[in-house]
Amino acid sequence: MHTEICDKLGIEFPIFAFTHCRDVVAAVTNAGGIGVLGAIGFTPEQLEVELTWIDEHVGDKPYGVDIVIPAKYEGMDEMDPDKLEAQIRGLVPPQHKDFAMKILADHGVPEIPEAERTSNGMIGWTAAHAAGLLTVALAHPNVKLIANALGTPPPDVVERVQSAGLLIGALAGSVKHALNHKAAGLDFIICQGSEGGGHTGDVGSIVLWPEVIEAVSPIPVLAAGGVGSGKQMAAAMALGAQGVWSGTLWLTVEEADIPPKQMETYLAASSRDTVRSRSFTGKPCRMLRNDWTDAWEAEDTPDPLPMPLQMMVAIEAVSRGHRYPEQARDVNFNPCGQVIGRATTVRKAKDVVFSMVEEFIEASERLQSEVTV
Repeated sequence: MHTEICDKLGIEFPIFAFTHCRDVVAAVTNAGGIGVLGAIGFTPEQLEVELTWIDEHVGDKPYGVDIVIPAKYEGMDEMDPDKLEAQIRGLVPPQHKDFAMKILADHGVPEIPEAERTSNGMIGWTAAHAAGLLTVALAHPNVKLIANALGTPPPDVVERVQSAGLLIGALAGSVKHALNHKAAGLDFIICQGSEGGGHTGDVGSIVLWPEVIEAVSPIPVLAAGGVGSGKQMAAAMALGAQGVWSGTLWLTVEEADIPPKQMETYLAASSRDTVRSRSFTGKPCRMLRNDWTDAWEAEDTPDPLPMPLQMMVAIEAVSRGHRYPEQARDVNFNPCGQVIGRATTVRKAKDVVFSMVEEFIEASERLQSEVTV
């Protein structure tokens, strides 16, 4: 199953697991794939703690870190980076904030005590913050790749990562995005179809993957969006991908740090229960449909604001959802792809990796035996 990018990274299987849980990173990495820690919710100090823990649990095996540097956001050219959060808050219309607070109140979601509040509305969404995270990541020798989840990384970031001997890539939801990544000299591209969780475009994977693979060749492409089994992995590889980038698969593994009520929601969801919504981040983001997403889609309610203004509106909902997951069950932020419908039981991460490999081999052998040329 080795591909070019496997050889460069020194991994056994071309399975890339994006997750916000360090335990999942370690489990997938130790099983022969490569875990990639989403760093958006961490301060540099917190990320240092997480990466140190991972180092202690993976030996000399490689893993990755995912950061977020948006290519553009509302007002980015006119704002002082040192006063960004305060300036962004000043642009949020009061009616949007009031509407969001009413949704939480109507659902009985408790407020967070004032003494326990932290300011984190823009924590992971600026180049300045990402620079601090990158400094931490580059100080850990086991970190072998950096991925940017939203747009083409700035030239100085690309140079900094590659000069340190790491691979750098970014997600793309269109051929245009992928070509921008290629022009920037990235080492790999993550091509995510509309089925995927988080920020996506509107083109399905089976159409988008070959378009991007052909457009950016010979740059390695990782297929994302709708990969939940070894069979789907085989399909992606048959179309020219050098590996698969998965996220939704790891939400329901035993090692995932997911509150019980939120886990129940994921396990009960079908592939038809997701929606692309701008209600949390301001950009189309696939998540489980619930009362929060429905409220922002209604005709007589405010329209979601552009990124990052909508994040400043929704950050209270996200914070309260983390603190009170049971009370916030119907309004929580549950990003996931359509493949969530396959996640019906809790399994160990290593078992997910091994079952994908077995299914991949079975699918490949079946194709060879049943199809004649």
